[in-house]
Amino acid sequence: MDHREFFRSLSPEQRERLTEKSDVQGLAHLALHWSAIAGVGTLIVMRVPGWQALIVIQGILIIFLFTLLHETSHQTVFRTARLNSAVAYVCGFLIFLPANWFRYFHFAHHRYTQEPERDPELAEGKPESLSAYVLLVSGLPVWRGHLQTLFRNALGRCDDAYVPVSKLRRVCDEARIMLVAYALIALLCLYLGFSELIFVWLLPLLAGQPFLRLYLLAEHGRCPFVANMFENTRTTFTNFLVLKLAWNMPYHAEHHTCPTVPFYRLPDLHELAREHLRVTEKGYIRFHKKYVSQFE
Repeated sequence: MDHREFFRSLSPEQRERLTEKSDVQGLAHLALHWSAIAGVGTLIVMRVPGWQALIVIQGILIIFLFTLLHETSHQTVFRTARLNSAVAYVCGFLIFLPANWFRYFHFAHHRYTQEPERDPELAEGKPESLSAYVLLVSGLPVWRGHLQTLFRNALGRCDDAYVPVSKLRRVCDEARIMLVAYALIALLCLYLGFSELIFVWLLPLLAGQPFLRLYLLAEHGRCPFVANMFENTRTTFTNFLVLKLAWNMPYHAEHHTCPTVPFYRLPDLHELAREHLRVTEKGYIRFHKKYVSQFE
């Protein structure tokens, strides 16, 4: 059974229950994630003993807002559409990834998952050597890509095929607003002599990005170039903390099968789809050991 047959096998009642959205559950998880960022950031500002090590923890917490941006781009975290959009903008701003542009990029990824010529996630390819793997995990290519996207869009030079022509102005304005906001924040910090944002935001982003790269590579890395979402996408079995941090996105084959299912319903969807999954892994360390071992 492929993902389409599976979806058709669900009863109307099952589909209704699985796709039901909730502001309460979304806000509860949001409060937990953002409170953790605020709490760790406060400890860094207070320079508690060992605060330097907290920079890595803060980085992981902030950079994994990408998974929240990803979910809000599907408008599934909250029942209220404007709340999804507002949270997406905040998350995108914090990780230097414009929310509107990312939404079009990501929808193209869903539409053409693992199609080498059309899936934008495959534009740079997956690492096929140890040096390429290390470079990817460093996060340097993705930061370069984020900045190039921001400046290209701000200059009105967005030529990505997946961005609708009617939305180009919106995408360009978004990038311009973000760049102006970053400049104003930088100038204000210089004027006030306030450097704490470096330690609670910018350095943590650099320190946390490798962990996000390791996580994301498992979603489709070394998966077949086929149309079946149960084969071209990997579900990774992991612990409670990673599931919470990543907004249940380790259930990734399930998400690709039914992208309208909110993150808090994915465990339920997993129970229904489990026997049909073709590509799974027991943990991220195990995945990366296998991935690296296949380099020549």
